[in-house]
Amino acid sequence: MKATLPLPAIDPHLAKRPVEATEAGLSHDALVRILSKPREPLLYADWDRVLMLHYEIDPAVLGPAIPFPLDLHHGKAYVTLVAFTLRNMRPRRGGRSARWLMKPIGTHHFLNVRTYVRVGNEAGIHFITEYMNNLLALKLGPLAFGLPYRFARMTYRHDSLRGFLDGHIDDMRGHHALAYDALIDRAPRVTASRTGTLTEWLMERYTAYTVRRGKRLRFRVWHPAWPNVPVKATVRDDSLVRKHLPWFAHAKYVGANFSPGVFDVWMGRPHPVNEFAA
Repeated sequence: MKATLPLPAIDPHLAKRPVEATEAGLSHDALVRILSKPREPLLYADWDRVLMLHYEIDPAVLGPAIPFPLDLHHGKAYVTLVAFTLRNMRPRRGGRSARWLMKPIGTHHFLNVRTYVRVGNEAGIHFITEYMNNLLALKLGPLAFGLPYRFARMTYRHDSLRGFLDGHIDDMRGHHALAYDALIDRAPRVTASRTGTLTEWLMERYTAYTVRRGKRLRFRVWHPAWPNVPVKATVRDDSLVRKHLPWFAHAKYVGANFSPGVFDVWMGRPHPVNEFAA
């Protein structure tokens, strides 16, 4: 029988989710970090059927566009496009009425364009831009978290049970799009990333760095380690990303991972960044 590490008894909902001791690596470290601040987490959400498309890029090309120090893997910088569906986002506190008020922004598609940064001793991600198809959330995300949202028309078919993944995101005029597809084993066997691999370095990130009204912020998240499987994806059109981020033309696609998702994700509050301490 595997030993487990119970979650701190924040409330009965969270206490239902034990963390296996075998996951006590980066995910466990993230749990400790998010609980180091009072009143955390702020929100829960489910991140459903996630495809991550990874790109390598010269740090000298990417660095000037990013307001935080890049985190490099063997001297190389990376950018990842993350396509997923956000479901059932809800506040930790406030009961049914608070959940009802959040329902209009609680479920929608996302495409995140993110890179990897490090502030002090804490590694994380920086959202360069994010596409979504919810007009109300489009207004609230930048105000609350400093998230760089853009509205787009989005269609996802991430159907691992049928063995295919595809997505199409465009700028409403149809002039620029991101379009991809991939084949995947039906009901694939997913596992956590092996310790020390590039996949772990890319996927197991639990801190996000943003800028709101010129102020640099950090918010933390927590979830069990990503269950994932590598997939062979084809990006058929990336003109939408290159339209908004011209340097993306210099990025080289290097691989992709699919995850069925992580659920009851903890999402923390934004806090000012302290440059000299994690």
